[in-house]
Amino acid sequence: MPGTPVVLVHGLWLHSSSWDPWIELLGEKGYAPVAPGWPGEPATAEAARADPEAVAGLGISAVTDHYAALIDELPEKPIVIGHSFGGLIAEKLIGQGCARACVALSPAQFKGNLALPPAQLKTAFPILSKPGLRSRSLVLDKDAWAAGFANTVPRAEADALWDAYAIPSPMRPLFQAALANFALHSEATVDVHRQRGPVLVVGAGKDQTVPQATSAAAYKILAKSPGVTEWAVLPDRGHSFPVDAGWRTVADLTLDFLSRHGL
Repeated sequence: MPGTPVVLVHGLWLHSSSWDPWIELLGEKGYAPVAPGWPGEPATAEAARADPEAVAGLGISAVTDHYAALIDELPEKPIVIGHSFGGLIAEKLIGQGCARACVALSPAQFKGNLALPPAQLKTAFPILSKPGLRSRSLVLDKDAWAAGFANTVPRAEADALWDAYAIPSPMRPLFQAALANFALHSEATVDVHRQRGPVLVVGAGKDQTVPQATSAAAYKILAKSPGVTEWAVLPDRGHSFPVDAGWRTVADLTLDFLSRHGL
């Protein structure tokens, strides 16, 4: 019999193949993992970089609906694990009743999360200061990637991660999250009132893209809702923590959480 389905959702600037080590590990542990890309995402990172506008214009709702439709084809509700904007999408999916559990790794801000640390402003400002990017896609160059995404790993590793996984991503979700608290019907809204399965939020202490304070604020909001909500932090890790050489630490943290909740 196939194991419990697990849907892995990546965030901006990462290709779905960045989940390959997780796919292998989860399969070995008896799960049935899948890591579909975002709508229109080419099969490889190299192909995605060759066609940067393939995903231009996508917003949070379009990506969430894409994953919800894929989940509808599964034999049972999955566990959803998401990183960055994938973490926000995972939170939305469990809030919509599409998932039995959720692990959100440095999740992007949802409406109602008012944390705005200086590091986050510094990382996002070069994009948010150019409204014309809202309908475009963008890939980080290697210097920006090393400074804001893979800032806790050696530069050689940061460059190798870029070569393997970096892709252009739509910038609309970044604008939607940044303006969520000023929009009446923001696509960055998470239903925090639904009765749901367990949620784990994991922050990274040296994250420059979604700082620990932003993840912690998400946890505090989710913890007020029905259902179990847990918090964990990796104090010395940056935003690349699910995909860099230390990925197994957070994977084991995730597996422990699932085991403790009978998942």
